[in-house]
Amino acid sequence: MKSLKTIAAASTFAMMPFSAFAEDVTKTFPNAVAKVSPALQAYSAQALAGSVWQDEALSKRDRALVTFAALLTRHEAEALADHSALALDVGVKPAELSETITHLAFYTGWGNAMAAAKAVAPVFEARNIAAEDLPAAEVDLLALNEEAEAARQTFVSDTYGSVSAGVVRDTEQLLFLDLWLRPDLAPRDRSLITVAALIAAGQPEQMTFHLNRAMDNGLTKGEAGAVLSHLAFYAGWPKVFSAMPVAKKVFEARTD
Repeated sequence: MKSLKTIAAASTFAMMPFSAFAEDVTKTFPNAVAKVSPALQAYSAQALAGSVWQDEALSKRDRALVTFAALLTRHEAEALADHSALALDVGVKPAELSETITHLAFYTGWGNAMAAAKAVAPVFEARNIAAEDLPAAEVDLLALNEEAEAARQTFVSDTYGSVSAGVVRDTEQLLFLDLWLRPDLAPRDRSLITVAALIAAGQPEQMTFHLNRAMDNGLTKGEAGAVLSHLAFYAGWPKVFSAMPVAKKVFEARTD
């Protein structure tokens, strides 16, 4: 027998207005879902497309970036074409998608990024987005926060220099003196996709630095909380609950 709470919750979702955008989100669901699991189709349409994606605590553009980052991290390349199209439709620029793939190569592995590029290529081609329209390998970098970077370098070098000088060197030269300063993806958005990738990968131990950096770069506490609730659907509740204690400590330690 269904509980009254279950019935009430189901009725609430059923009565929610199903917007044109929610219809767009449902297009990212495989047609096979309804044939195999009607319950999953209902949860996907009502709870995910009809509620989570409509929550204004995080913009649709940001949700699209977070979802793309999670799918790339989880090597769910078959879903990336539809989600890259959705991202472009809600305001993510082609250059930003290109930079997201490049950025996450360093944080989720080269194979994931290569698979993402292969999945997104037909979408770019269909929309007449050519390679010359995208960020070049060499660009004018953003200004460096020298004090913050000096502190980061000192900590990493003192802590891990005797373990792997190569990791320490490449982290400095490739990531923080280059990748993070590329201008076609704003620092806030680089932080956003990095945090999303760490959650999706189940690596909350890396979140303290990057969530603090994200909030320093402009991500609000409310937006960070919305990232967690969004990723519960795309990465699973266990990974999100593993990340929740880290987020809680970061929020409590900050004065902003």
